Amino acid sequence: MPVINLTLCKPIFYLKQKDLPVKTGETDEYLSFYELDTEQSESIEPVKERLFVKLTFTGKKIIDQENLPDTEKAVLPKGRYIFSQIRRESPVLEQKELIDIAVEQQKDALWERYRLTNQLYIRYLYEDGSFVTQFFRPCV
Repeated sequence: MPVINLTLCKPIFYLKQKDLPVKTGETDEYLSFYELDTEQSESIEPVKERLFVKLTFTGKKIIDQENLPDTEKAVLPKGRYIFSQIRRESPVLEQKELIDIAVEQQKDALWERYRLTNQLYIRYLYEDGSFVTQFFRPCV
């Protein structure tokens, strides 16, 4: 899976939710934000079971965030990221699949000498006729 150096020019806003739904529709878009173990997030051979530390928030895409209190907003901030995506048949990937893809993205990025933070944003959407999962890892 190739990694792309991507600059997100505008933030994308989401309404915080307790969990991701099991099923999503073609018009739905969701975001999950994970804090990663600092040591494992800097390793080219991370221990998979220790990489994901905490799911900080999940959110559903919203169009009108103007009237929403900040405490209910989740955001994919503008900035520089290492970006990867995978097309999938099911709307949401299993945790093991997420970890495997995050590890591969990290290995490829570190191999290319990118410096990454210990944060990971995972975006779920429907695009060009299939479900897509996108991985955004902020660069230092």
